[in-house]
Amino acid sequence: MNGLPGQVNVDDELKPRLARLVSSGLCMTKDVEKHQKELAELIERTSGSRELRSEATFFKALADETRLKMVYALLAREMCECEVMAALHMTQPTASHHLSILQRARIVERRKKGKWVFYSATPVPTKAVLDALKDLRS
Repeated sequence: MNGLPGQVNVDDELKPRLARLVSSGLCMTKDVEKHQKELAELIERTSGSRELRSEATFFKALADETRLKMVYALLAREMCECEVMAALHMTQPTASHHLSILQRARIVERRKKGKWVFYSATPVPTKAVLDALKDLRS
């Protein structure tokens, strides 16, 4: 194992698969070891760990139906936390929990006015992602 769940040593399980791919002529290389190394380097070049964590947090926050409802409503207009509670028929602790997740993911912003807390969706990139998801459904 290479340390992360789901990872295997290429020599153990993946080398025969990569060898079949290379021998099929569908792959641009003839060297299995070199190809595996190039694939690992591709992953390193195209994904930074800090960015991945931020993106994973963003998508995890959107991966809940209740939070998606909140985001769509907050894209339409700013709402007080009590309005979010009323719109979704939920208790204050539940609404606060979901809004906190969305805030940590930078999907919503919060502002205080006295004792009142108002939330609004951050339009970029949240709106772009949700628009892209709508396009996929079409």
